[in-house]
Amino acid sequence: MQNLIELAKQIAAIIEEYEHARVISHNDADGISSAAIICQALLRKGIPYHLTIIGRLDESVAEMVNETTSDDDIVIFCDMGSGQSEIIEKVEQDVIVIDHHKPVGDSPAKAMINPHMVGIDGAVHLCAATTTYLVAKGLDEENIDLAGLAIAGAVGDKQLFETANKVILDEAVEAGIVSVKKGLKVGSGDVADILENTPEPYLDLTGEREKIDQFLEMLDIHGNIDSLDTEQLQKLTSTIALKLTKTASPEAIEAAIGDVYILNREVVKNAYDLVAIMNTCGKQKVPGLAIALCMKDESALEEAQDITLKSQKAIIADIKKAEELLQKGKNIYYLSGKELESTGMVASTIIRYVHPDMPFIAINEVEGIIKISGRGTRELVDKGLDLAYAMRTAASSVGGDGGGHSVASGASIPLGRTEEFIALVDEIIGEQLN
Repeated sequence: MQNLIELAKQIAAIIEEYEHARVISHNDADGISSAAIICQALLRKGIPYHLTIIGRLDESVAEMVNETTSDDDIVIFCDMGSGQSEIIEKVEQDVIVIDHHKPVGDSPAKAMINPHMVGIDGAVHLCAATTTYLVAKGLDEENIDLAGLAIAGAVGDKQLFETANKVILDEAVEAGIVSVKKGLKVGSGDVADILENTPEPYLDLTGEREKIDQFLEMLDIHGNIDSLDTEQLQKLTSTIALKLTKTASPEAIEAAIGDVYILNREVVKNAYDLVAIMNTCGKQKVPGLAIALCMKDESALEEAQDITLKSQKAIIADIKKAEELLQKGKNIYYLSGKELESTGMVASTIIRYVHPDMPFIAINEVEGIIKISGRGTRELVDKGLDLAYAMRTAASSVGGDGGGHSVASGASIPLGRTEEFIALVDEIIGEQLN
């Protein structure tokens, strides 16, 4: 960790040499929180920036960057770039990559910071936001107040708060930036509304209000989840844990119950609410709303919350639809759909709560291409699963591209190549696990 902190200071020193920054970041919670962290750090240093949030890094992004930068700008990629050296190479300006995906090949960037470079697993122990936070601290120690956004990024990427992430969490708690309490790892609000509209944890009553009302009546629990006393909260969490043990993976239970992170300096205090908003705004192509919230603009809150609630309802409907469309290969479960709300959330839910025994691949035809999300469990990774390799190899074989983490990865492929892709992924994963 100390080596990474020293590298972050070196990256910060390079950034300070430039008068303007062009920031490109991913459109999920980790990417958006990374962008908000670095942009606030730049602003405080008096370095103007131009930010763009994107869904995927391809050649069109390099072209866009070249068209919107001057020769003396520094280009900063957050939450991407470690595995796309051929695209980074096309950027004409100096590039810094702040990422946590496993590096592939030699980077043409002027500088790169990535936890994998110092032996820290970026899939579970340090995300893009926590890495970006170290760079922000390198720019100014006073940027410790941005730790809440870093923690939200780690929550969004379903990371563990052990080792490296724990160092940042402990620092944030000690400074009063973040508070931790025990409970159900969900957002704030009415208990019935939460159980109805929250895709995670996914229960046998999620999305069904009548069943939820009966369930809560049986427990004699009502009202705002933050107002429940210790006994009520314990009763709720233990009953939900019992429900989850029927089909869910052990890490799903761990992800649903435990430490809840309160972000004392943010407009949205509950980390799980902020993560839901960032993920939704990114996928709905209004990332500016989430960035505004992360930059302390309260006027964006109501619209962001409305969009998020509508999206969560659609995701729950897609998950229920996915259970019906589910197909089984030799080594994977998969589904193929069109215009699904969030393949990532669908895939995460199925692997965690419905079928944790084999990796799950969600295929979604949208905007003239096939977008794919693959998810595994830590137990499957321990057995040899490497989804990043499987998705990247299979996608490139059918004219697409892919990558990510061993436990969670994505890909894009041309229309008409789905069956080939599935057969290849199934075969590669079979070789890894058998």
